[in-house]
Amino acid sequence: MKLAFNPRSITAHLIAAVLAVELLSSILVVAFSFGYERHSHFHAFDVLIHGHADSLLGAVQDAEDENDSLILDPSVIHSFPDDVYEVYDSAGHLLGRSPNWQGLGFVLPKSPRGEFFNLQVNGHDYRAFRMEGSRLVDPADHGGKLRTVVILYGAPTNKVWRAIRGTVEFYAAGTLFLLLVTGPLIAWLLHRGLLPLRQLASLAGQVSVDSWHFDPPVSARTTPELAPLTHALSSVLQRLQVSFEQQRAFVSDAAHELKTAVAVAKSSLQLLAMKRRTPDEYQAGLERCLDDSKRLEELVAEMLTLARIEAAPTSGPVSGPPPSTDLAAALRQAVAILQSVADLCGIHIDLALADSTPLTVPVPHDDLSLLLSNLLLNALQHSPPDSTVSLRLAAEPQSALLTIEDHGDGIAPEALDHIFDRFYRGDPSRTRNSGGTGLGLAIARAIVVKAGGAIQLASQLGHGTTATIHLPLTVKPLLS
Repeated sequence: MKLAFNPRSITAHLIAAVLAVELLSSILVVAFSFGYERHSHFHAFDVLIHGHADSLLGAVQDAEDENDSLILDPSVIHSFPDDVYEVYDSAGHLLGRSPNWQGLGFVLPKSPRGEFFNLQVNGHDYRAFRMEGSRLVDPADHGGKLRTVVILYGAPTNKVWRAIRGTVEFYAAGTLFLLLVTGPLIAWLLHRGLLPLRQLASLAGQVSVDSWHFDPPVSARTTPELAPLTHALSSVLQRLQVSFEQQRAFVSDAAHELKTAVAVAKSSLQLLAMKRRTPDEYQAGLERCLDDSKRLEELVAEMLTLARIEAAPTSGPVSGPPPSTDLAAALRQAVAILQSVADLCGIHIDLALADSTPLTVPVPHDDLSLLLSNLLLNALQHSPPDSTVSLRLAAEPQSALLTIEDHGDGIAPEALDHIFDRFYRGDPSRTRNSGGTGLGLAIARAIVVKAGGAIQLASQLGHGTTATIHLPLTVKPLLS
């Protein structure tokens, strides 16, 4: 498989990071190996030099003269050709020296213990060891005499450094080989490891307005790092699909409703133009056209209201405090506005408030008035004469509870699931003269949902309908 390399990709960054870590590790390994090999080789080298110095002590013999002096016997000296040495007695007299060296020219200070030091011999680096030793001279004469000698022995360090360099070069070559091998392997493994992400991106890229199908691969759903992203994509696409389908249905329904309203107004005008009419007939026809225009205007106004309420909030900062309205005061105002409608229909409105404590909800005053007016008007329109519409407002720990109950014909069970849909009318027999636009309950739900509340309808045929609205409170009441 050919791997495409993009220096800005996550794969490239991961490969570079891993290779950088490997390179740093290799440098540390080489540095550690150098230190370790240097220590171990020079330790062994020092032991070797110390051994040669000890053997050189064995070459110190009794001169067998009257002064019991010492001599250095060359026949028992075993040293390498490049090594250097010299031996002094306790008086500082030179007993012997290697032929390839002129010596230090001075005697090193005495030390109770042997010591290593570095020196230059013929332009080359040497490692040298100085030690003091004792030889027993003339043991037959009253137990012999103990004489002290000073031995200096040195060996060139070039062989040691060659051995160290060889070992370090082996480690360096090995780590370089590992880098060359693991680099492509890491790239392939990362490319393969990111395959679920590429599959997820490919499937997400296939989603369009005509195809919302999105089935994330199992590898993406089971990968811990990708599972949250997969879930988020699925949720976002589902919400987008629902929103898009709602908008498309809204546009389709709105176009149908507007087409019907325009067709009705057009038919009224065409009817007037078919033949000459009397002034009274023209007057009646114009009044019908005016009614059609008013209905069209009402429909457009409610469509704009619904679009405004359902519009997403802006991402910028909100200026001023959030909207807050007294629910009880708005409810009294809605009852006062629709009281004349209730009186004309012979319907009694029973309003019961929990107490005098203000129940403020996060809904603008105009929207709250529209919500209450729509619900109350809907209850009045479906209530028979001489009946009662009950409104109950109560405070809960986190919300305000409003119930609106009527005793009308009720709603069929199959219609309850669609009662909040746009342009839905539960009673198809209602005409443009008696029916609404079909947007009242949709607007009511949009207002409640935007405020973070909930609304539902419960109904039984022949027994009436109850609307239950929960709205969060901006100021929590003190409940006893």
